[in-house]
Amino acid sequence: MQIRILLVDDHQLLREGLRALLRYEPNFSVVGEAADGRTAVAMIAEMLPDVVVMDLRMPDLNGIDATRQAVALKPGIKVIGLSGYLDQQSAAEMLRAGASGFVIKDSASAELISAIRTVVSGETYISPRISGPLFQSMMSNVNASAFSLLSPREREVLQLFAEGKSTKEVASKLDVSVKTAETHRRNLMGKLQIGSIAELTKYAIREGITSI
Repeated sequence: MQIRILLVDDHQLLREGLRALLRYEPNFSVVGEAADGRTAVAMIAEMLPDVVVMDLRMPDLNGIDATRQAVALKPGIKVIGLSGYLDQQSAAEMLRAGASGFVIKDSASAELISAIRTVVSGETYISPRISGPLFQSMMSNVNASAFSLLSPREREVLQLFAEGKSTKEVASKLDVSVKTAETHRRNLMGKLQIGSIAELTKYAIREGITSI
């Protein structure tokens, strides 16, 4: 069976490296690449890949929320989270969003092929550098992070404003009116008790919503 793979990462060199790694693996076929989560979700709807290798921190839509949208769009799709950080909390959030695996970037060349084959077989793959008692505890206990406090739409609004988008640009991205986008922003800031866009940006970075 041919395994159709979509690579999603905002760094072109990393995507090229992963494509080269997977090129000669039997039954693997890289069918596309995306540089952000929003583009990835659109490509998943069009291409219906079997496996998505998904970076966590990307512009426009982060990998955790893109994963949530992907598994809702195509139940049964296998998503492998990819991160440059040894961040157990983000790994736990990725799995809660519906991912089937998690790999650290600097281990990707050694682990990714094994991870893909593992998730396609119906099992979960977690990098040994992440798994352990602390990680299991994080999976069982949802803390007061942005991913538990905010709705998916609120996180989208948070990320777009934190990345410097204007209200008009946010409205266009979300296909809503400018007034609705402004209402989302105002409600979000009230919910978080944040008084400025600068504070909103700091919060988004701290919570792993964006890396900017």
